[in-house]
Amino acid sequence: EVRLVESGGGSVQAGGSLRLACTGSGFTFDDPHMGWYRQSHGTECDLVSSIRSDGTTEYADSVKGRFTISRDNAKNTVYLEMNNLKPEDTAQYYCAADRLIGVVALASCGTPFISYWGKGILVTVSS
Repeated sequence: EVRLVESGGGSVQAGGSLRLACTGSGFTFDDPHMGWYRQSHGTECDLVSSIRSDGTTEYADSVKGRFTISRDNAKNTVYLEMNNLKPEDTAQYYCAADRLIGVVALASCGTPFISYWGKGILVTVSS
């Protein structure tokens, strides 16, 4: 059974920083493409950032220059360093993994369009 376990969320004031981590286990294929989506109440589930096993990264325009994604392949762990956080970054953040993550927006996080999801972790940024 594949499991994605997230950690590191919480509350911070605008301008602050948080670091999310997600560790995957039980994959039936090598080199999963891993990433982070987020969803707040009444909005779509949007891709924040993703990273392939070779280190190739993608970022949503809204987080470029503020967020950095990285991974430790030996540990199947992906990190999201979030700096200069804004109130609009407030959302439930979900770790995701698949052979390829290519969709940038979904109606809801957790749909089987992507094979594996974490349970989600809340990030709250106050002004």
